[in-house]
Amino acid sequence: MSRVVVTGMGLVTSLGNDLASSWEGLINGRSGVGEITAYDTSHHRVHFAAEIKNFDASAYMDRKEVRRNDPYEHLAIATTMQALKDAKLEITPENADDIGVYIGSGIGGLVTLHDQFKVLYDRGPERISPFFINMMIIDGAPGIVSILTGAKGPNWAAVSACATSGNTIGEAYETIRRGDAKAMLAGGAEKAVTSIAMAAFDNMHALSRNNENPQEASRPFDAQRDGFVMGEGAGMMILEDLEFAKARGAHILAEVVGYGCTGDASHVTLPSPGGDGLIRAMRRALQKAGLRPEDVDYINAHGTSTPPNDSTETAAIKTLFGEHAYQVPISSTKSMTGHTLGAAGAVEGVICVQAILNGIIPPTINLHHPDPDCDLDYVPNEARHTTVDVAMSNSMGFGGHNVSLIFKRYEE
Repeated sequence: MSRVVVTGMGLVTSLGNDLASSWEGLINGRSGVGEITAYDTSHHRVHFAAEIKNFDASAYMDRKEVRRNDPYEHLAIATTMQALKDAKLEITPENADDIGVYIGSGIGGLVTLHDQFKVLYDRGPERISPFFINMMIIDGAPGIVSILTGAKGPNWAAVSACATSGNTIGEAYETIRRGDAKAMLAGGAEKAVTSIAMAAFDNMHALSRNNENPQEASRPFDAQRDGFVMGEGAGMMILEDLEFAKARGAHILAEVVGYGCTGDASHVTLPSPGGDGLIRAMRRALQKAGLRPEDVDYINAHGTSTPPNDSTETAAIKTLFGEHAYQVPISSTKSMTGHTLGAAGAVEGVICVQAILNGIIPPTINLHHPDPDCDLDYVPNEARHTTVDVAMSNSMGFGGHNVSLIFKRYEE
């Protein structure tokens, strides 16, 4: 089996429109949450989200492509271009067949779907955009990225709710390991802060309603948490076969060493009791990596700030990690970025690699009232400088999807 390394990354979050600015916000404990600007919230119970700010899609594609693609696709394209530039990877006719694209989204082109329904009802069926389908469907993102970059290798989109881009990175890793590609552009994108999505998540009692203090609303593992905060964002990685990367003189950022993927077979929204599904995903990732729980230096938790999720994930970590659960630093960066749904796994995978490279663990902000059921080291409120050689990223999704990824400091 081939070794798989990370050679480039791209990131857009509510904290910044590139990796550098997003990382600066994360390690400084800054919240990206604020009042919603995308639509009139006066008839909604929830008035805030972690929106992307001042993003210019035309910096990454011509204006014709901007008009023909949904905003979630804009984010996928932007982070791909950032990652390719970071990796200094040029896709040519000679290598295109060996470079693939796996990009996922939990919801896809919801902005376009919302807008085109209004067109249908207000102006009639003949005014629906001929680009509507390609703008709405989730495989539109890997499709347009392939077209714009020339990558002709394996190409598909994953959908597993909030575990989606954990799956795209994990499956890209497996694709390279088994020899079906030399390099993969892998990640996820989400832009679902729309009135219909916010109303739906609120009506299922998933969202925080802390309108008085929106920047403190996302508070994973805190006893006063009352739901997640919707976020927008995208994360992208360039994964490469080690020998392919070395042959072209690539700068290697980290190695992907483990991937576990399981299903709960339990409930449509709630995690399985005790976190059984997540336990099995983490265990598989560790086994594939040839590592023990005590080898893990940092866990980027799924940590959504919903009451059942945080306590269940904590229980799962305790069960698998034993006494080491109380020594390993854990943080939920959703406390700052909000929950980016299908993009979360990729966003947080990028953060794990950054922690390895920089020796800094971002904090869990807004953690002021310890929950007795959540009694581990969640790196509260301030970043921590420490050596991170092995980082684990956990993702869980509605439907009972669980993903665990393990990144390791690269060594010859």
